[in-house]
Amino acid sequence: MSRQQNKNNRGRKKPDDTIMNDEIRFQELRVLGDDGEQYGIISRDEALKIAEDKGLDLVLVSPEAKPPVAKVMDYGKHKYELEKKKKEARKNQKIIDVKEVKFSCKIADNDIAYKVKHAREFLEAGKHVKLRVFLRGREMANPEWGIDVLNRVWPMLEDVGNLEQDAKRDGRYVNMYVTPIKK
Repeated sequence: MSRQQNKNNRGRKKPDDTIMNDEIRFQELRVLGDDGEQYGIISRDEALKIAEDKGLDLVLVSPEAKPPVAKVMDYGKHKYELEKKKKEARKNQKIIDVKEVKFSCKIADNDIAYKVKHAREFLEAGKHVKLRVFLRGREMANPEWGIDVLNRVWPMLEDVGNLEQDAKRDGRYVNMYVTPIKK
């Protein structure tokens, strides 16, 4: 792209793929009004005139239909409402925060209690907790040691969490997934 073309494109928004007004190339269209009124199958020029008289846009809604369907509407307002709905949906979506607590196979009981205290705090705050035991060296040959550690941890978390995934080996780790109890 040359510098001159690049200069001309500055400040313009990225065009969307909506076909409207003079961009419509079909000669006959099934036209719907902005108030739900149906104009039936009319020529493109006639549909453009109807839209122009109302001060609105003619937007191609379904180009694959026979004949293609176009709607007379205020496209700017329509686009604004779609963006508003998307923003509202994003605002209402819940983000799940997953915290990870790591153990080892040769962990002492007081260390387990200390790490379980943190896991309890996370669950009480409404966060999901992934409990992991990392298998080192020869521990890889005995993954049941990691499963035993997680099975000792689970009774300490039963009152604040639900067991989503039981202790299961995954490569060098043994994982258990706990979710908070719904209030």
